[in-house]
Order: sequence, then C-alpha cells, then structure tokens
Amino acid sequence: MLKILLVVLLGSLATGVSAVALLVSPWWWAAAVPLLLLTAVAVHDLMQRRHSVLRNYPLLGHLRFALEALRPELQQYFIERNFDGRPFDRDTRSIVYERAKGTDAEEPFGTELDLYRTGGEFLTPSMAPRPVPTEVPRVRIGGPECTRPYDMALLNVSAMSFGSLSANAVLALNTGARLGDFAHDTGEGGLSGHHLRPGGDLVWEIGTGYFGCRTDEGDFDPRQFAEKAAHEQVKCVSLKISQGAKPGIGGVLPGAKVTAEIAGVRGVPRGRTVISPPYHRVYSTPRELVRFLGRMRRLADGKPVGFKLCVGSRREFLAVCKAMLEEDSTPDFIVVDGAEGGTGAAPLEFADNVGLPLGEGLMTVHNALVGVGLRDRIRIGASGKVATGSDIVKRLLQGADYTNAARAMMFAIGCIQAQRCHTNTCPVGVATQDERRARAVDVGDKSRRVQRYQSATVKSALQIMASMGVDEPSGLRPHMLLQRVDPHTVRSYEELHDWLTPGELVASAPDGWASDWKAADPDRFTR
Repeated sequence: MLKILLVVLLGSLATGVSAVALLVSPWWWAAAVPLLLLTAVAVHDLMQRRHSVLRNYPLLGHLRFALEALRPELQQYFIERNFDGRPFDRDTRSIVYERAKGTDAEEPFGTELDLYRTGGEFLTPSMAPRPVPTEVPRVRIGGPECTRPYDMALLNVSAMSFGSLSANAVLALNTGARLGDFAHDTGEGGLSGHHLRPGGDLVWEIGTGYFGCRTDEGDFDPRQFAEKAAHEQVKCVSLKISQGAKPGIGGVLPGAKVTAEIAGVRGVPRGRTVISPPYHRVYSTPRELVRFLGRMRRLADGKPVGFKLCVGSRREFLAVCKAMLEEDSTPDFIVVDGAEGGTGAAPLEFADNVGLPLGEGLMTVHNALVGVGLRDRIRIGASGKVATGSDIVKRLLQGADYTNAARAMMFAIGCIQAQRCHTNTCPVGVATQDERRARAVDVGDKSRRVQRYQSATVKSALQIMASMGVDEPSGLRPHMLLQRVDPHTVRSYEELHDWLTPGELVASAPDGWASDWKAADPDRFTR
C-alpha cells in the first residue's frame, strides 16, 4: 500500500509540476523532469520481476545496489587495517609502491602484527651476521641436455599474457626487465611484438592453447614453435601444465579483450572469448610429457626447457620423476605455482579450494627431486604471492632456486588492486585492452619503476640473508625458518616437515612416501 501511495504521490507531484511548467515558466522544467524520471523508475521497479528488493522498495532499493558497488573501495580505503587486506594487504602494497618509486620503504614504532598468532613465521637472525654481497647472485638454468644455459635472476616477472595485460603494461614490464637484467615470462598468450620490441630477456610460455605455435585445428605446430623459439630474446621455454589460481581448467580471455592484434598473436578469431582446453594434446602420460619436453629442447636449439604446475597429487609428480629416471631425460627447470597465485579470471571455487599453496608445493617438488637423485639437474622457480625480500628468502628456504612475481610487478606499474582485471575496465590501464585507459601507463616512467622495485627487493632479500649469517642462497637451511604451531610452541621447518636425502626414494622410500612411490606409474597419471 505504501509503495502504491508513494508512486501515486510522485506521479501527482510530477504531473502538477509539469502542468505548472507548461503554463507558467520553462524554468519549472528543472523540477518537472527529475520528478517525471523518478516516477518512471518507481513504476518500473514495481513492475519488474528480477529484483525482489526493488519490487518491495521502489527507488530506495537502488541505494542498496549503489552501496554494494562501492563496498570494495570503502573496505580498502576506510575499513581494512594495514596488515589484514586481501589478496595483498596495504603494508605489502605500500612496500612495492615505495620501492618502485625509489623512496624509503621503512616504518616507525615497530610491527603491527601479532607475533604470537598461530601460524606466524619467523626467520632466524645470526649472532654473526655477514656483509651484504656486492654482487647479486644468479641461478644457472641448464641441465646436461641443455647446450645454451641461462643465468636467471632471483626475482623475475611471472607469467602474464598480452591480452590479459595491455600493450603498454607489457612494454613497461619488458623494458624494466631489460634495464634490470632479469627475465620476463610471456604468459600463455603468445609471443607478441610488445614482448620483443624492448629487448628484455623472455621465458616463452606455451599453454594448452599453443598460442603462437598452433595449427588451425588447435594442435602444437613444431615449425612455428622452432621459428619463434629462435628469437635471441627467448632465453627459456616453459610448458604450462597448470596455474595456481585455477589448476585443472584452461585460461579464459573475455571476448571484449580479443582485439584484432591479440587475435593475430594468438591465432584465434577476433572478438570471441578464448577458452584454453584444460588438458594438453601433446601428452597423456608422464613418459610422454618427459619426451615432449626433450622434443621442445631440440626444437629450441638447446635452450633451457621446463614446465609450470600447481602441485596437487604427490603420486602424479612422483610418476613424472620415475619417467625422468627411465628416460634419462629431465627438464632444465620446474616452476611451482602456488594456489595463492593470481589470475585475470577464475571461478571462485577453484581459487579458494583447488591446489596446494606455494610452500607445500615447493617442498613436495624439492623433496621428490632430491629423493630420486635429480635435484642437481633441475632448478626450481617459485611463483604465487611473492612480493617482498622476506618472501624470496622463505621460498628459497622451502626449496626454490629463484622466484617470479606477477601482481607485485603490476603494483610497480600502477595497479591499485581494483580487482576488475576480467572486465576490461581496469582504472589504471594495466589489465585492459581499452586504448583510452591503457594510455595511463607511461612506458618510460613505469619501466623504471619495475627495475627499481626488482632491484630493491632482491637487495632486501640479500640483506635478510646476510643478517641470518648466510653469504648466498645455497647457505639457507630449513632450520632457519620457524613457525608458531600453537600459542606456546615454535618449531622449525626442519622439525615440521620430512626432508629426503639424495636418492632415498630409489634406495628405500621412507614410510611417509612409500605408498605414493610404489603406486607412481611412469606410464599413467594415477591418483
């Protein structure tokens, strides 16, 4: 009844004002037009059947939708504390911004964290700290089958495709990589001119869609692959098996982002949403995977070849290890992507519930390779929410040789964590194909920010290692990282987790690994 009265009153008032406007003065239209519009909206609200709120609360119900739309911004700017925002808290974002700008990333008055919270982690300082190294260490990527090894930096640009990112964002990232002498992973969206033009080192990632080296039917094209892998800037080639934020499903590029240029780079129709298959056509067993990696290395003329995965079944990874042993062939590197990794678009259920976090994934892969005696032939990269020097040190302690960062690099070129990556409406022009928005990314300025951020973060990692009494990453050990397991107990990673010795799985698998090792089959992926 109240709703009907409201509409009647508005309609009567609008009619009255309109009549006055017609008879007295055209200035009355300033009041008449808004009232007529409000009446029309109220009538529409009462008649529509999609939103119950609007049927019960015409006009007023729109306030609820307006506040809901503003909620993320209100939460980020006015409600969340410095240390509890998600996916990245304000403290972490501030560190990245300040380092990218070349300003001090320091805070007064002590930590805001509760150091007695369960799950909290602590790196252990030494009573005999070391000088900070003047020469930044690098990691040699290249096993016995590789003829053109590459020296990888401790922190690199993780996989982000052109299409997911704007052209200016890709140009800024690759220019920053060239200025800072670190690597830039192309993501699975193909090898574009924006990756090649600045001259930075590239890791060319091949996904299930084989973009940039695919036939018209969607199969892997060895001729195209060999031709593009021959680019001087392509230093390594990576086969993407799965991604942390959405393991087990293919990538998604909304049709609004598939411009003519992106369609040309990927070899797909313009304007159509691109969904990569969840599986590879080039292999169906662990043995076939190992053989295909060897084929990729031959086609790439001996450049380092590896694969990226979000770890799930330990048994499946052990099956790949058995295939490596039997084929006497190994990848040159493996990138472990944690379930906390980011993406432009993924189902929430996958992002929240599928795949191992980076720490557990790293320790699984590291221990498996140690246990089969292959760790010295394969380097391990870590990606998934790496942003600070302490993140790098923790991942090295957990088994990685080097790290990659995606969202932190986006912060360095202006990302504000608006979380609109999938809508083509990124407010700062980083994750969009809207040319008007992408103009906001000034390549000259943002590339220098990328270089400064990477340099300062690696320097921070080296400072932390030096404070721990360690001269280089190889000196880090699991006992140097502690975790609070309850309010009164702290344990080291050495105590909390099993750490295998070289060849232990082959010689006599320990109880915790024995059943998975026995069930692992190099000729099928078993669960």
